[in-house]
Amino acid sequence: MALNRPKLPGLLAKLSFLTLLLLLTLRPDQVFASKKPLKILLITGGCCHNYPAQTEQLKKAVSKNTTAEWTVINEGGTGTTATISLYSKEAWAKGYDLVVHNECFADTKDPDYIKKITSAHAKGVPAVVIHCAMHTYRTAEIDDWREFLGVTSRRHDHQSQYPVQKTGDHYITKDLPKQWTGPKDELYIIEKVWPNTKMLATSVSERDGKTHPVIWTNKYGKARVFGTTFGHSDEMFSDEVFLGVLARGIIWAAGRD
Repeated sequence: MALNRPKLPGLLAKLSFLTLLLLLTLRPDQVFASKKPLKILLITGGCCHNYPAQTEQLKKAVSKNTTAEWTVINEGGTGTTATISLYSKEAWAKGYDLVVHNECFADTKDPDYIKKITSAHAKGVPAVVIHCAMHTYRTAEIDDWREFLGVTSRRHDHQSQYPVQKTGDHYITKDLPKQWTGPKDELYIIEKVWPNTKMLATSVSERDGKTHPVIWTNKYGKARVFGTTFGHSDEMFSDEVFLGVLARGIIWAAGRD
C-alpha cells in the first residue's frame, strides 16, 4: 500500500515560513542569545582604578545584549610598570573574538613588548580600549600603541560632570542622547586623532574650552577598534547609558552589530 508522503519542496517552504515567523516574534536579546557566545579576553589591572568592580559591571552590561565567555587577565598589581605574561606567547590572542584593554601601565615602554600586542590586532583581532588604556605605554617612543588606539593622549583634566555631544549616528551610540551628562569622570586631553578614527561623541575642557573626542571607532590594520576615554569612576561604571555604550561597542567591534 502506498503511503501518502508530503512533497519535500512544500514541506521545506512551510518550515522556512515557520522559522521566519519565530525570528520575527523573538526579542532582539533572544536572537542574540541564539548565536555562539562571544569569546572575550579582558586585559586589566594597574594604577588608579577599581578594576574588579569594573570587570563585573562590564560583564553584566554585555550579558544584557549578547552571550559571552570571558577570560580575565588581571596582572601587574597597582603600579604603572608591568608586563603581562600572556603576551610572551606568539599567538596570545588566538581563539578570542575580541580583546578588551582596560589596563593602566603608563611607564611600560619596551618597544618589542608593545609590538607583540599591536601586531596581533593589526592582523585582525578586534579590540575595545577603555579610559586608562589611552595612557598605557604613554612614555614609549614608538607610536604603534597610539595608532592602534586611534588617539594620542598623555594627560587629563580634573574630574567633573562633562556634557557629552553626540556627533553622528552609529550603532554604538544609538541609545546615547544627543546631549548627555553622566557622573563625574576625567576628561582626557587628546593631542592627536589618527587618520582612521571616526569620532562619535565629544566633550569640552572646562580649563581651556577645547573639544576632545570621548567616544570613537578606529580601523587598525584589519581590526575594528572601539574606544572611550571615560571609565575612571565607579559611578561611571554604574551608569546605564555608559554601560550601554560599552556593550554595543563590544558587539560592534566583534562584528555582531
